[in-house]
Amino acid sequence: MAGVNKVILVGNLGKDPEVRHLDSGVAVANFSLATTESYTNKQGERVNQTEWHNIVLWRGLADIAEKYLKKGNSIYVEGKIHNRRWEDSEGNTKYATDIIADKMTMLGSKADNAETPASASTEVPEKTEENGNDDLPF
Repeated sequence: MAGVNKVILVGNLGKDPEVRHLDSGVAVANFSLATTESYTNKQGERVNQTEWHNIVLWRGLADIAEKYLKKGNSIYVEGKIHNRRWEDSEGNTKYATDIIADKMTMLGSKADNAETPASASTEVPEKTEENGNDDLPF
């Protein structure tokens, strides 16, 4: 039986994407993404728990990240977990876990992403009789 390696995250960028281009011309973007969960502890206090994730975007997604993503932006990411291991200059073994994203959607209002192209907008027209949308189910 085959395994499944699937991650879905919704969070905020911790820094602007760092984009580099390989010798082959392929773009790679790296940035941190914060996801925060809230819960009430036994004392009745509201507690926020933030996890940080290393996100890697390749090719077209890296180009979009370079143009439109900034620190603080909210995004939706789908991808897979990838673990790395290497030795540093002192011979110590280091480990890192990355999320290799294959889908990314910018969230938030158009004002949050002022430079976002109109095609990325998901605005719904207002309900008025003039535009014929008075029978919208929401």
